[in-house]
Amino acid sequence: MRDLIKAFKALSDETRLRILNLLLERECCVCEVMQVLDISESRASRNLSFLYDAGFLKLRRQGLWALYSIDKEGLQPHYTYLLDAVKKALEGNQTALLDRQRLQQTQRVGPGCTVRKLSTA
Repeated sequence: MRDLIKAFKALSDETRLRILNLLLERECCVCEVMQVLDISESRASRNLSFLYDAGFLKLRRQGLWALYSIDKEGLQPHYTYLLDAVKKALEGNQTALLDRQRLQQTQRVGPGCTVRKLSTA
């Protein structure tokens, strides 16, 4: 029961839903989440940790980067249903769409940080 409560608490926050939206697209480092959502490193790390502790994410280290992704192999079956519901609910959401577009423009450059290339259009 505690795991389910932790999962629903993780999904009850806008920032964490936006992070899941990004991670449903692809693996991200903390700095990419910071840039796309325009939040501080501490806020990005805290929310990624919350999702990790709730059992939604896995962490992989590559050099100086901490890379987060959806833990597709390790997810409990009911978590898969919850993530499917989140993905479906965010399909038509304008904020989620803009976040996914910004994610496509973000690149990792240098040790542990990213720079987002802004389009001039």
